[in-house]
Amino acid sequence: MEDQVPEVPLVLVSNAYLEKKAAVIRQKPILWEGYQRASLMTEEHVELIKNIDKKSASEIQAAMNEKGETYASLILYLLQTLSRPDTIQYICLMTDNILTANEANAAYFHSVSTENDLPFRPFLKALEGEDEFMSLEASKLLTLLACSAPEPSSIVDLSTLYQWITEKLTSHQNEVVELVIQELESLLRISNYRLPIWNTQNTIKELVHHLSINKTSSTPQIQYQIIFCLWLLTFEKDIAAQINEKYDIIPLLVEIAKSAVKEKVIRVSIATLRNLVEKAPAQNLAAMLVSKLLPFTENLSARKWSDSDILEDIDFVKKRLQEDFQSLTTFEQYASEIETGKLEWSPPHKSDVFWKENAYKLEEHNYQLLRSLARLLSTSNSTLVLSVGASDVGYYIKFASKGGKKILEEIGAKRRIMELMTHEDQEVRYQALLAVQKYMHQTW
Repeated sequence: MEDQVPEVPLVLVSNAYLEKKAAVIRQKPILWEGYQRASLMTEEHVELIKNIDKKSASEIQAAMNEKGETYASLILYLLQTLSRPDTIQYICLMTDNILTANEANAAYFHSVSTENDLPFRPFLKALEGEDEFMSLEASKLLTLLACSAPEPSSIVDLSTLYQWITEKLTSHQNEVVELVIQELESLLRISNYRLPIWNTQNTIKELVHHLSINKTSSTPQIQYQIIFCLWLLTFEKDIAAQINEKYDIIPLLVEIAKSAVKEKVIRVSIATLRNLVEKAPAQNLAAMLVSKLLPFTENLSARKWSDSDILEDIDFVKKRLQEDFQSLTTFEQYASEIETGKLEWSPPHKSDVFWKENAYKLEEHNYQLLRSLARLLSTSNSTLVLSVGASDVGYYIKFASKGGKKILEEIGAKRRIMELMTHEDQEVRYQALLAVQKYMHQTW
């Protein structure tokens, strides 16, 4: 069964910043006859171009209905033959007019492209130029052509576009960031582009970064669009299994949904969490329980919603979390706290009985959990995590094997606990001191 991705219009890319630049270029006259005199265009070419130049969308569409393939061939020919930057800018803009007059016009460009890397090649070249308008316009056209490709899997390698988008995600200009987020929304609707975009270095990292720094400052629209991209990505099982471990998106989505004013932001957050539960429950349910998603879904299911789909998603997630919660042992809860880095004073951290029964489990799989605990103590800035982590090390020492104590020294946890005895926070100092006392006591 094909995953249900809602219909997003293909020409999603609309951007005031790009439009403003385009308006200036639209005013420029291009002397097509000069190219004819230089034998770069024929008389017929000039006539064809003049029929669509500076014309309304309906006039352009009438010309395309009559000679769509002829126009597509001519534009690709001109982009590869002419070299003046202002002319190339103008032809790209004409292409934009054609593709936005009717999204079905993209098919003409694909049907006349007999070579493997057409119709993309001239736009990929424009993408990498110095001119800002050219590269922004080319990225829009590449997105429209990629989304309309008849066989997305066999088309030319678009990694240059993905890398360019990633680079622009770091831009200080909000309008440029908004443009590339729209492009990702369009591209990720196509299943074949999801893994290549996921595998592009830093793309998802930058996307999540925008979401986390803008939890309060960004507009609900940008939040919605970024989470929409994450939602589309999580239709892929492989991505759903890794995305939270790599980018910690579960607590982020829960936090955003809790403070969201707009229903659509809550809806897309819950839909993304639902995908994570459906596609990769083993990797995601524990993190959801640690993020207190269960009480939140119980709260949400009691609210009134204008969209019935949202309630279905809420109830699905709630039911799965309730089932999982019943089956979780205390140790699994503890382990998921360590793995997600969300330590708090839950019962296991204060129980001698818990540590007596479970200390050895921190040593399994080559001391995996113990190493994770040590890593938290070295990397976390949270005083809560440092206090609870120091306390855990103290309890662990009390019941640890000889090998375990040796590993604690090797991985620097003992040294780190000593350092925390001089931490600025009183609770952290106190817990570190208790752990060191237990360490000295065990050594004697």
